[in-house]
Amino acid sequence: MTTLPESVGRTTGTVSPAVAPYPVVVVDEAGRVLELNDAASALLPAARVGEPLSSPAWLASAHRAAEHGEASGEVGDRYFSAQRSSLVGGGTAWWLVDETAYRSVAAELATERERTRFLAEASSALLASLNLDRCMEVTATLAAAHLADAALVIAPTRARKLPVVACDQQGHLSRAAVSSKPEAVPGLAEALRGFPPVPSRWIDPATAPDWLVPEGFGEVGSLAVTPLPGHGVPAGALILLRRARQSGFTASEEAFAGLFAARAGAAMSAARLYAEQNAVADTLVRALLPPALRHVEGVEFAGGYRASVETDLIGGDFYDVHPPGEDCPETLAVLGDVAGKGLEAAVLTGKIRNTLHALLPMADDHARMLRRLNSAMRGSDRVRFATLVLASVRREDRDVLLRLTSAGHPAPLIVRRDGRVEEADTQGTLIGALPTINSRTAHVRLAPGETCLLYTDGVTEAKGGPLGDTMFGEQRLKRALAECAGIPAAAVVERVQMLTDEWLGAGRHDDIAVLAITAPRGAHLSAVDGTTRGRYTT
Repeated sequence: MTTLPESVGRTTGTVSPAVAPYPVVVVDEAGRVLELNDAASALLPAARVGEPLSSPAWLASAHRAAEHGEASGEVGDRYFSAQRSSLVGGGTAWWLVDETAYRSVAAELATERERTRFLAEASSALLASLNLDRCMEVTATLAAAHLADAALVIAPTRARKLPVVACDQQGHLSRAAVSSKPEAVPGLAEALRGFPPVPSRWIDPATAPDWLVPEGFGEVGSLAVTPLPGHGVPAGALILLRRARQSGFTASEEAFAGLFAARAGAAMSAARLYAEQNAVADTLVRALLPPALRHVEGVEFAGGYRASVETDLIGGDFYDVHPPGEDCPETLAVLGDVAGKGLEAAVLTGKIRNTLHALLPMADDHARMLRRLNSAMRGSDRVRFATLVLASVRREDRDVLLRLTSAGHPAPLIVRRDGRVEEADTQGTLIGALPTINSRTAHVRLAPGETCLLYTDGVTEAKGGPLGDTMFGEQRLKRALAECAGIPAAAVVERVQMLTDEWLGAGRHDDIAVLAITAPRGAHLSAVDGTTRGRYTT
C-alpha cells in the first residue's frame, strides 16, 4: 500500500495542498470543504469549497466518524485510500492515494495463490486412485467447481460409444455412453487422439450437440474443448461450459484450465496405463496359476499351492495334470520346483509347463521327455535349473497304476491302506544344469484308498516349531501321511497343508506345492466327456 512521504506531517500544516503530490481535500469540523488542490478538483468535480463534502460518500462518512486512521473506497473506476492529517489551525486534510494498480496486483497474487493451492489439492485428489473411472469423476467434479458451471470428461475409446462423465456446480455426477462420433464436435477428435498436442477449441454453443449440455443446464454462453494431455497415451478431453449470464473465459482462465488439464491428463493416462498393465498381468497370472483339479479317468487328483510371499499368486513351484489324449493314452501329472522365487521363477515355470505340454506325445517315455526338456532349458540365454516329478497314471480295474520318474526331486511318498508310508524307488538328474541327464522310473500300484503324494521341498524344509528354526522334515511328513490312510486326495492335501502352516506359524517359507493321486475307495464311475466323478464310501 502507498504511504505518504515522511515530509508530510499528520499534525502539522507545513505542506500546502497546492504542492502536495496527491489529491488533497481539507475539510473543517462541520464537514465543509475548505480547500482542494488541483489534483483533488480534477478527481472530485462535485466537491465545492465552502460546501459540505458529500462525494465520495465513503470519504464523507469517514470524516463524520471523526476516527483517526484511514478510509478507502472507489472513485469512478479507480480505488483510493484516504489518509487523515489533523491540521494545527483546525480541520482535517485528507490525502487520497490511488491504489488501483496495487489492488489489481494484490488480487492477481491472491488469485494465483488460490490457483496454486487448488492445483496442489487437485493433483493429490487425482493421484489418489489409479482407477480410470474414479479419475474421470474427480476431474469432472473439480472442473465444475473451480473452472466452469459444468464440465464433461470424455475418454478415448475404440468402442462405438463415447464414455462421458458430466458434473454440474452442485456436484451432481452422471455417466453415459454417447452414440456420437468425435468428429461431430469441433476439436474433440483431435483432443482424443492426444498427439500432436492441440490448444483449447472454442465452440459456438448453437452448434453443439444436445448431449454436450447437461440436462437442466439452461442456455450456454461459452463452451470450450480442452485436451487432457497424457504420458504416451491419449488421456481424453475436458469440455467446459458456462451459462449465458456468466462472463466468458478470459485468457488467464483458459491458461489456468490448461494447467489443470495437464494434471488431470497425467492422472488419467497413468490410470489407463495401470489398467492395461494390470489386465496383462492378470492374463499372465491366470495362465500361470495352478489348475483346478478333478477326477480324471476314475482317478482322484488334488493339489495345493502356497507362494513364498503372501501377496503373490504365483512362484517357482507348480503342478499340472494332463488328461489322456490321442497321442497320450495315460494321464500325465507333473509337479516341479524352479530355482528362485517370485515373478522371475514363475516365468521359467510357465516355460517348463508349456514345453512339457508340447512334449505330451512322448509321455510314454519319461526319460526321453526329460532329455528334451533339459535341452530346451539349456538352450535359453540364462542358465536356470529345476527339479520335477513325472507321474503317468492309468486305471486297471479298481487299482491305479503309476509310472513315477524323479528329476532331482524328492521321491513321491506312497500311503498304503494299512498306514504304511513308502518312498517310490525313483531318482534322476535335475533339469537345466548338465548337458546329459539320467533318470530311473518306478512302477507303483495303488489299491483303492491308497495315495501317492508328490511334494516340493517347501514342505520338508519349512522352518518352525517351538523355536522357529527346526525343519518340518521327511519323518514328520511321513507320520502325518500315516494318519491319512484311506481318505480322499483332497483331504490328504488339506491335512498336509494344515500341518505345514501350523509348523511355520508366522515364519518365512519357500514356495509350497503338493499333489495327491488317489485310487478311489468303492468309486462308482461314469464317464462324462472323458472325465469321471467318484462317490466316496466309508
